[in-house]
Amino acid sequence: MVGNIEGMMPSLYSNGAITINNGLEDKLDEFRRILGKSDDDLLKIVGVGAGAWGSVFAALLQDSYGRFRDKVQIRIWRRGGRAVDRATAEHLFEVINSREDVLRRLIRRCAYLKYVEARLGDRILYADEILKDGFCLNMVDTPLSPMKVVTNLQEAVWDADIVINGLPSTETREVFEEIRNYWKERLTPPIIISLSKGIEAALDPVPHIITPTQMISRATGVPKENILYLGGPNIASEIYNKEYANARICGDEKWRIPLAKFLRQPHFIVWDNSDLVTHEVMGGLKNVYAIGAGMVASLTNESATSKSVYFAHCTSEMIFITYLLTEEPEKLAGPLLADTYVTLLKGRNAWYGQMIAKGELSLDMGDSITGKGMIQGVSAVGAFFELLSQSSLSVLHPNEKKSVAPVELCPILKTLYKILIKREKDSRAILEALRDERLNDPRERIEIAQSHAFYKPSLLGQP
Repeated sequence: MVGNIEGMMPSLYSNGAITINNGLEDKLDEFRRILGKSDDDLLKIVGVGAGAWGSVFAALLQDSYGRFRDKVQIRIWRRGGRAVDRATAEHLFEVINSREDVLRRLIRRCAYLKYVEARLGDRILYADEILKDGFCLNMVDTPLSPMKVVTNLQEAVWDADIVINGLPSTETREVFEEIRNYWKERLTPPIIISLSKGIEAALDPVPHIITPTQMISRATGVPKENILYLGGPNIASEIYNKEYANARICGDEKWRIPLAKFLRQPHFIVWDNSDLVTHEVMGGLKNVYAIGAGMVASLTNESATSKSVYFAHCTSEMIFITYLLTEEPEKLAGPLLADTYVTLLKGRNAWYGQMIAKGELSLDMGDSITGKGMIQGVSAVGAFFELLSQSSLSVLHPNEKKSVAPVELCPILKTLYKILIKREKDSRAILEALRDERLNDPRERIEIAQSHAFYKPSLLGQP
C-alpha cells in the first residue's frame, strides 16, 4: 500500500522538487500512437546496464513518465549478486541521513533499517538491491528515483518496446548476443538506444572499426534503422540534479525524430541528427583523449595554458581520425565540441588520468574502478591504436613525403598507447608529446585530412 501511495504522487521528484505535468502525458500518448499501441497495451521500456549514465537515463524517464502506470512500464536490468563493500555501505548511510527527502522515503518504504544494519556490519547489501532504492553503485552521492530492477535478462527484454543500452562497449556484444536468444519469436523488432561510448578494432578480412550500434546489430539481427545512438555533453549526476544539458539522438529518420521529442525535457534538450557514425566515433575518441587531459591537468598543476595546448592538439587528432572514418563528417563544433570539452574537463576518464599521474591509481588495478565503473577510454586507446597502425591504411606524411600508418600523425594517441597499454613510459611522456620539435601547427593536421581523399570505407566494414 505504501508503494501505491508513492505512485499517486505525480509531481514529486526524488530530489523533492515539485514539477508540473507539462504536457508529458500528451507526449507519451503521441509516441504510443506512433508505435501502434492499443489502450490496454503498455509501452515497455527497459534499461540494460546500470552504470552512472544508464541509471540516470532510466531514472529521468521514470521521473517523467513513471506516474502513468496504465500506459508505460519502465524497468532497468543489472546483474544480480554483486555485493556492496563495507566502506560504500557506510557512505550510503551518511548520504541517506544527510537528505531528509531520501531518509523519509526509505522509512516509508521500510527500507531504512537495512542500511543501518549494513553500516554496523550485520548485513550485506547488493548492487541491485540498492538500485531499487535509487542508488547507483557508481554514483552513490546522487540519489535517484526508486526503480523497478530486474536481474533476469530474459524477463527484462523479451517483450520490451524500447531497450536502452547502458553497458560499456566491452560488454555490449556479449550481453546482446544473449538477448538475441530471447527475441527469436518476436514479430516486430524493438527500438534500441545505445548510450555506449567505445569501439572495437578488427583486422580481418581488412582492418575496420566496430561501434556499439554495429555490435548490437550484428549480435541481434535488429535492423540498423531501429538502432540509434544518444550522446552529448553529459555528466550523469549533474543532469539528474537538473543542470541544463543537451544531447543528440542519431540514426535513421524513422525513429530519431519522434524519439527526440519523446526524450526531450525542460532541462535536457534532445536534438536529432542523421550522422550516427561521426557522433558514435567521437563518443569513443573523447574518452581516449580525456585520459590524457587528466594527466596534463595533474602534471602541470591545472595550468590553463598547458591544458589549452593539449586541447588544440587532441582535437586536431580527433578531426584527422574522423576524416578517415566518415566521408563527410560533421564538424567538431557545437554539441560535438561541447561533448569533447566536458569530458576532458570533468568525466571519469579525465579523473582516471589525473589519478594515474598522481600515483593514486595503478595500471595494475585494471580499468574497472570501484565507485567509478568502467574507464572506457583505456580499451579505446588500444583499439584505435591497433586500427590506425595498420600499414594497409597508409597516408602520405606531409613533411617526410612518404607513406606512413595514420597513427604516425597522431602523437598523443601513440603516447597514450605507450603509457596505458604497452607501459613503456610513465604519464610524464604526455607532456613530451605536446612539445612538437617539428613546430607543426595542429591546424596543419586538420588541413591534411580535409584536403586529401582520406575516407576509407573499409574502416567501417563497408566495401
